[in-house]
Amino acid sequence: SIGVQSFSEKQLQTLGRSHLDTSEMFDSLQHVSFETVSMDFIFALPGQNIEDLKEDIETAFSNAANHIAVYPFIDFDFTSSPVQAMDPKTKHRLMDQLADFCRIKGYRRDSIWTFAKDEHAGYSSMTRDNFLGFGCSATTLLKDQFKINTFSVDAYIDKIQNNMLPTSLTIAFTKRQRMVYYLFWTAYGMHVSADDFERFFGLPLHKMYGLEFALAKLLGLIEKRGRNYQLTDKGAFYFHYYENFYTLSYIDKMWGLMKDEAFPKGMEL
Repeated sequence: SIGVQSFSEKQLQTLGRSHLDTSEMFDSLQHVSFETVSMDFIFALPGQNIEDLKEDIETAFSNAANHIAVYPFIDFDFTSSPVQAMDPKTKHRLMDQLADFCRIKGYRRDSIWTFAKDEHAGYSSMTRDNFLGFGCSATTLLKDQFKINTFSVDAYIDKIQNNMLPTSLTIAFTKRQRMVYYLFWTAYGMHVSADDFERFFGLPLHKMYGLEFALAKLLGLIEKRGRNYQLTDKGAFYFHYYENFYTLSYIDKMWGLMKDEAFPKGMEL
């Protein structure tokens, strides 16, 4: 996974990034066979349009990448960024244009913001039921807990050398909180399987959230396909809308706290 952000000098300057030597990067990628080469891009930057995104996407797919992630620009409070976020209406239009372009080109949409050129290419920890994170600021998702490691390199090394976990904060889920977390991030992958939910929690999805899914279907946010619920383009946009709210109210607050304290006593939302 390579954090390109953009091949455009104009967009890189907006993001405060230095010039990217693409020839060296593309040449290096030719010498190693990866199952998936994913490149990250930023969209919804000031003045950015669909032509800018098309050029970035086509450059990536014609130079070793078989998977891309096009993440929306988020104006985090703790970064004091001078870049102004795009207004929601323009962002919605740009997101629809992006999805339409990739659909026409035959690129498979495998999550809200990711598209694949090859059938088996994929890269995301968000859609996994559980995962382990190693290193500073890495996160771990267990059956009943979510953990994040300290942001401090020195504190991390000290904990590891003393055979201790470098965990900075832990959320202990109730069963219903874990269900909401599961559904939120599973929907990131554009669909929710009733069978997978029941296998993970031992309870039928329709029993726990039948009303919510019926309302989402009525509002045109999802479509029911057998035992699966598929997000529509409208649903994908509103997922992004609320994920942005979640990011600013939770992740932004957490990162802002943890960059100043290696092991805070806690955090209230």
